[in-house]
Amino acid sequence: MRRIVLLGIGHTNAEVVRRWADDPIHDCELVCVSNFPTVTYSGMLPGTLGDQFGEVEMRIDLERLARRAGAELVIAETTGLDRDVGALTFADHPSIRFDALSVGVGSMPVGWQEHRAVPHVVPIKPMQTFLRRLEACLRSASKPPDGILRVAIVGGGVASVEVALCLQQHWKHWLKRESPQPSLAISILTRSPRVAKGMTDRSVRRIEKLLADRAIRVIPEVAVTGTDGRSVITEGRETHAADCVIWATGAGAPPVLQNLGLETDERGFLATDPTMQSLTDPRVFAVGDAGTIVRAPAAKAGVHAVRQAPVLWDNLHALIEGRPLRPYQPQSVFLKILNTGDGKGLLERGRWTFYGRWCWHLKTWIDRRFVGQFPRPSRSGPASSGGREERPGDLR
Repeated sequence: MRRIVLLGIGHTNAEVVRRWADDPIHDCELVCVSNFPTVTYSGMLPGTLGDQFGEVEMRIDLERLARRAGAELVIAETTGLDRDVGALTFADHPSIRFDALSVGVGSMPVGWQEHRAVPHVVPIKPMQTFLRRLEACLRSASKPPDGILRVAIVGGGVASVEVALCLQQHWKHWLKRESPQPSLAISILTRSPRVAKGMTDRSVRRIEKLLADRAIRVIPEVAVTGTDGRSVITEGRETHAADCVIWATGAGAPPVLQNLGLETDERGFLATDPTMQSLTDPRVFAVGDAGTIVRAPAAKAGVHAVRQAPVLWDNLHALIEGRPLRPYQPQSVFLKILNTGDGKGLLERGRWTFYGRWCWHLKTWIDRRFVGQFPRPSRSGPASSGGREERPGDLR
């Protein structure tokens, strides 16, 4: 009996498990490895923050998903890869041999490790615990002396924009429950000259207007180098007041990838060929944010993780059966929809940009259709860490 192991059950690997339930690969067993018993669907995280969805709606129950597929689920911390015997090693579990391995552990925001010990710095990942960690930070800072609670979001990408807009909506609900009622001031600090890098100029202008209309301040062309408990500090030694800092910079490689002993790109992600196989070991695939196709690198975006799934599924079959594998060809143009927190969305497709309620409804339909393919947790509430210590950098 041969064995396929999925390390990290993000968008791509979760789809493999779902397909396995309907049509398992002959004479193979499936093992799923994760640091958490649930997976958070990133597309619905801002909306959940903005109280548009319940937490259960954005989560996938890995135990139920694995049981449906007849797979084994292992909740453990991966420490390395023994290529001689073809096995993953763990800090708290016996090693697991594999004939094929798919690594889909996602990414972490760049620079988070330098500030991991600062209590009021909240990295946006791991997403399973982000909302709980953010809520704790807001509560600890909810009685500022001047009545203004200041939140700094480090990073000016699309995720930061969505979090800023949806956090503002969350705060309106907070004020209905809490007393006293401080006001909320949100700032976005980015190295770039403008927010939402990668979107068209027309879309960026619309986003900048939305942020300005809602009094969300954008501080461009600054690099945050530190925090002192009540502010963030930039390279030029300027300080910006911040009672809570959300760390949402661009994608960086999670530490576990460095422990696998496989070739990486300059940012630390696993280097692959177009079939998504590691350049070091053809038994190993790297998917989603975890891998970079060296000949055709694509943006670290969830859309690629979703579209890689059918290619990975075919290639796992081909590897086991000794057939040629097929390449994944990333699209340069794809649909982008931002949740603006107010029941509307901003949609971009090619050179077209739209803003309205129908955009939000379309995004919600797409997201719910994807998550609806998987089992949900039985009840809502904070994601369990399976009794393990919470650490930013854990697998998705």
